[in-house]
Amino acid sequence: MQLKDTFERVKAASKSLALLTDEQRNDILLAVADAIVGNKERILAANASDLAKMDQKNPLYDRLQLTEKRLDDIAGDMRNVATLPSPLGHITKEKTLPNGLRLCRVSVPFGVIGMIYEARPNVTYDVFSLCFKSGNACVLKGGSDADLSNQASVELIHEVLARFDVNPDVVTLLPATHEATGELLNAVGYVDLCIPRGGRRLIDFVRDTARIPVIETGAGVVNTYFDKDGDLEMGKAIVCNAKTRRVSVCNALDCLIVHESRLGDLFELVKPLLDHKVKLYADIPAYQLLVGKYPDILLEPATSECFGTEFMDYKMAIRTVASLEEALAHIDAYGSGHSEAIITANEETARRFQQHVDAACVYWNAPTSFTDGAQFGLGAEIGISTQKLGPRGPMALEEITTYKWLIEGNGQVRT
Repeated sequence: MQLKDTFERVKAASKSLALLTDEQRNDILLAVADAIVGNKERILAANASDLAKMDQKNPLYDRLQLTEKRLDDIAGDMRNVATLPSPLGHITKEKTLPNGLRLCRVSVPFGVIGMIYEARPNVTYDVFSLCFKSGNACVLKGGSDADLSNQASVELIHEVLARFDVNPDVVTLLPATHEATGELLNAVGYVDLCIPRGGRRLIDFVRDTARIPVIETGAGVVNTYFDKDGDLEMGKAIVCNAKTRRVSVCNALDCLIVHESRLGDLFELVKPLLDHKVKLYADIPAYQLLVGKYPDILLEPATSECFGTEFMDYKMAIRTVASLEEALAHIDAYGSGHSEAIITANEETARRFQQHVDAACVYWNAPTSFTDGAQFGLGAEIGISTQKLGPRGPMALEEITTYKWLIEGNGQVRT
């Protein structure tokens, strides 16, 4: 293992984090946030070099791009994390046994968290802030598309850590190579948890290859059902926001499901998407209603592949259903367990939808664009977990801690 020395240094450095108080961690996070704002030109220059190598039409371009506003938001999220209560040292269960043994279950860091992500340099800061606040060291494996941006970000973090006499190995960036990914996934004894954040191919590869524990995050095939009792004006706003706010993120809308009794309102429902030139892939009933109204260049008949696709682009599928049950069956077949939504004025229908849908986040009369750690009041997030074992939904501070049992006795022995 060529990176064995690197992993050993990170593991050793992770132990030093236990010596820091929460106040010291917060001071360092605030200093990094200030450094981000004070070094915008440096970060943006590195990011511009990455952007220059990518086609602007690539759906990942928006994910890769940093701006002054986005850097301000990143710094703001980091400051927010610094204000949150520490997730460490919480007693989650305690009891005294009949024999007098006192048991206490307390929250502790995982130790070393490995993060594999694609063209999203903001993730570098999010992962660092959450891991550092929760007492975890982090090993970062970014994509080659964002390598210069990630290098500039980690160098900046290391400079701040050095000012506070903290071992810089607590945040380590691996080379942007496939070989480094393989070594990380096999770093048994060094990395305690791996979190892939990206598309389905990346997540499937990590899950199928890793010899260390994995939490799946990111991939989102997101549906919104416009019910027969849905409010049209509300639906227009929700659908447009869910689809177009940021098309490259995992909570963006991929398929609009429409009750057949509301097909007469379909054009009005999707009309706001015209301002964003969203291409629609409509099933036969929806296509027939939209032909001649929605521009031909932006309208195509849907194929079965459209309904299970995470577009990450200005594209959306439309599926017509005859009932709530049919909408639920569609979501069961094509959803990824990330975020799903219903638009309806009927509370009974909404509750049935929320009870049945098997996803981390299930919305009623709100867009899926809210699936985000900061929006949930959790600070920044390390990813959206779509699995059921362990954390589910936005993963923030509490979700990247584990626990241990502390047992106190007075000489008891087991018979």
